[in-house]
Amino acid sequence: MSKQVDIEESWHAALSNEFNATYFNNLITFLKEEKKAGKVIYPSGSQIFAAFNHTPVHQVKVVIIGQDPYHGHGQANGLCFSVNKGIPIPPSLQNIFKELANDLAPDYEIPTHGDLSNWAKQGVLLLNATLTVEKDKAGSHQQKGWEQFTDAVIRHISERGRNIVFILWGRYAQQKASFIPTDKHLVLTAAHPSPFSAYQGFFGCKHFSKTNDWLEKKGLSKIQW
Repeated sequence: MSKQVDIEESWHAALSNEFNATYFNNLITFLKEEKKAGKVIYPSGSQIFAAFNHTPVHQVKVVIIGQDPYHGHGQANGLCFSVNKGIPIPPSLQNIFKELANDLAPDYEIPTHGDLSNWAKQGVLLLNATLTVEKDKAGSHQQKGWEQFTDAVIRHISERGRNIVFILWGRYAQQKASFIPTDKHLVLTAAHPSPFSAYQGFFGCKHFSKTNDWLEKKGLSKIQW
């Protein structure tokens, strides 16, 4: 199975044991059967591992963990919270931009698009805990194996990396915190930026300036948000 996974070379080497594991083979079988049954799955096959393809292992400085890909037509592009240019900016991302504008005022101007690939190119791994979803069915591919895979990703980064910032918004993402050593890394937690919870601690969290302050103290280049 390892050879069949279209993923950036450094990640392929780092995660080869996962690609050959029984759970991952079962996950691939599940996805193939869903497609065979005529179900529409997001993102497209070539974009499932987009987060890894944009941000090789050795370039990771920040990890933002989302839950599922967007499940509406044309939205999911393999980077959590991100949508391609030309796609309306989803509410959670609108709130992320609002917090950025407040956090980095007056130096931040809210963009007119929701494409976050520029963050990814600077070392921000935009990782969903679950990498696929059925059209119009949020959470439909949870507990199929993706969580085990992304746990392995976080463990690898935590163990091999140093001075990485992990940004965990909402309880689902915060479940990953248990195996991130805080003596090596910075873990930032807040409510999810969804309209349902953004006013419960996401707004005002200042995670973007805190991230850059940490990176600067560690002698690393700041993220141009």
